[in-house]
Amino acid sequence: MVTRPLIGISTYAESGVRWGAWRLDAALLPAGYPRLVQRAGGLAVMLPPDAPGHAAAAVARLDGLVIAGGPDVEPVRYGAEPHPRTGPPARARDAWELALIGAALDRRVPLLGICRGMQLLNVARGGTLVQHIDGHAGVPGVFGRHPVKPVPGTRYAGIVPEETSVPAFHHQAVDRLGEGLVPSAHAEDGTVEAIEDPAASWVLGVQWHPEMGDDLRVMRALVSAATAGEAAAAAGSGATAGEAAAAGGSGADRPSSARPLHAPSSLA
Repeated sequence: MVTRPLIGISTYAESGVRWGAWRLDAALLPAGYPRLVQRAGGLAVMLPPDAPGHAAAAVARLDGLVIAGGPDVEPVRYGAEPHPRTGPPARARDAWELALIGAALDRRVPLLGICRGMQLLNVARGGTLVQHIDGHAGVPGVFGRHPVKPVPGTRYAGIVPEETSVPAFHHQAVDRLGEGLVPSAHAEDGTVEAIEDPAASWVLGVQWHPEMGDDLRVMRALVSAATAGEAAAAAGSGATAGEAAAAGGSGADRPSSARPLHAPSSLA
């Protein structure tokens, strides 16, 4: 009997968080993330920032990985100077999540990047970001909605074939695509809203926040790919989650292709 796959989710690391009588530093995550994983059939586990050298060991225990939304990626990660509208850096989180992405790609563990997570996936592959755009973030603390249109023939289009309205709040976006990545959805203004690696087993990034909506299809696709890998491991095949997902089709039956990561070693 196949158990629910274990899906790791990266977390925020915040200082002075208040709850009850307490005000303490905290590793935290909006409840929508684990709820989305659970509703899609997975078991959620939080991955707070740690030493990047521990990322491979963490990912080795997972069936799937989600890189969550959060603060702006530090521009030095993609060779740029900070824009006046770019937020303060979260260096420990950048380093940890880049290492998680690298480990997931190496092990072919199904990977979903959400908002910041999509941007960090692009940076990990050597891409760059637009540091400020208008029209994709409204009142602070309130998610807006806008339509996104899938690119025919992509993995994302196979999951969500129609134009949909998605919950979103971001002021940065993908600029130059990273190596091996292709756009798989766009907003009406042309902003890249989803990216993927067609040569990888299951690698997808979305610029919006599926955890704030009711559409489970993207997360169910990740959980399905992770379940395939777990089932293969339980059967003693020795296949990774990604290899099993590739064997299972759904657009994933393409040869693997190792891609270099581009995080500066001095910062990782």
